[in-house]
Amino acid sequence: MNIKRKELLVTSFGLFSLFFGAGNLLIPPLLGYKAGNDWFLIALGFIITAVIIPILGILAHARLQGTLFDFGKKVSPTFSLIYCIIIYVIAVAIPSPRTAAATHEIAVFPAFDTSPLLTSAIYFSLVLVFVLNRSKILNLIGKFLTPFIVIMLLVVISIAMFSSEFNTGISQFETPIVTGILEGYQTFDAIGAVVVGAVIIVSLNFDNMAIEAYESKRKLIRKSGLIAGLGLFIIYAGLIAVGAYYSSEITVNGELSNDMQRANLLRAISISSLGKFGNTVLSILISLACFTTAIGIVAGTADYFKGLLNDSKMVYVITAILACVLGVGVGQLDFNSIIVVAVPVLLLIYPITIVLILLNVLPQKLASSLVFRVVVIITFLFSIPDVVGFISPSEALKSITSYIPFANYSLGWVLPAVISFFAISFIQNNKSFKK
Repeated sequence: MNIKRKELLVTSFGLFSLFFGAGNLLIPPLLGYKAGNDWFLIALGFIITAVIIPILGILAHARLQGTLFDFGKKVSPTFSLIYCIIIYVIAVAIPSPRTAAATHEIAVFPAFDTSPLLTSAIYFSLVLVFVLNRSKILNLIGKFLTPFIVIMLLVVISIAMFSSEFNTGISQFETPIVTGILEGYQTFDAIGAVVVGAVIIVSLNFDNMAIEAYESKRKLIRKSGLIAGLGLFIIYAGLIAVGAYYSSEITVNGELSNDMQRANLLRAISISSLGKFGNTVLSILISLACFTTAIGIVAGTADYFKGLLNDSKMVYVITAILACVLGVGVGQLDFNSIIVVAVPVLLLIYPITIVLILLNVLPQKLASSLVFRVVVIITFLFSIPDVVGFISPSEALKSITSYIPFANYSLGWVLPAVISFFAISFIQNNKSFKK
């Protein structure tokens, strides 16, 4: 079955928009601003965890064509069940409410001076309307919302680049690539890949997309994933470059929290490039980017629990309502508070998610059940010091982690995971050869 250009574009735009939320728009410019002449190195690190890993997650979904449960079932069904529940609870408790908080602080409050409760209530009411109209999500987002977001982003970046004097400052980072990698965690894109990828799979099962055959669906998801990834790459690199080139023209108050620095910088860039109209453009961008991401998260969570409990439509509706109510509650916190709460959670769950994505992309003969189990367990064990070190740092812990390569950068799990993968693969291949 041939893939129609319209289906490819709608799916690509829908996928891009489900990824692109508040963090994706706010984080890159400040990174570039602080990186100065090292902005390209920051961009390289950021793209690893904010583009490459997430798109590999979509490619894994294209192969599995199931749910998030399929990502971890080779470790064990029990592990996969627990992992899925944790991921979806995290998704509706942190990144989803964070989109409402960002929309309120940047787009709504400066213009209307309303309470976060009112903003969150209206915001998640609209999210719920879209989610309950499940079969229309991909078309509505892919045909209308995302093209508008992409066009506005490209206009802002292009005008800002041409308006800049192309002067960069001195980098504030000792290890720009590592900083970029870790900042990529805050986009939640790897977690987003395994959550919204399932949304795409389910959406393609509806009649309006007319996609049924496994190979046709796999081809469509793979191509749309690569197109969405290219779009993310261009937008991220552009935003980081703009932040770097405006570092000599815009002063950001270092005493402010990171989220306010990000918002103020992006607002200043928008106004410098588009005049007073720039503030309106930024508000619309933030609102739409946040809104589409929240839709993807809530729909993905509702889809999972619906499938878990006998494909019950009632479960889908109840889950969506509960996720939106939780979003209203947590959305009362400010953007920075939600990020602080998220850090230890990300340090634990993100490495496991990255490993599961990579293993599911590999050919099956290289990623046996034993490889899955050992690599995931090793990754989990070596991620614990990062979490403990963030929550309660101590000299005793530092003395232990000093022997673990990259542990100082919260990447102590990387080398043990790689070594365990090759070690188990070598042992298994050696046994097969002897037979």
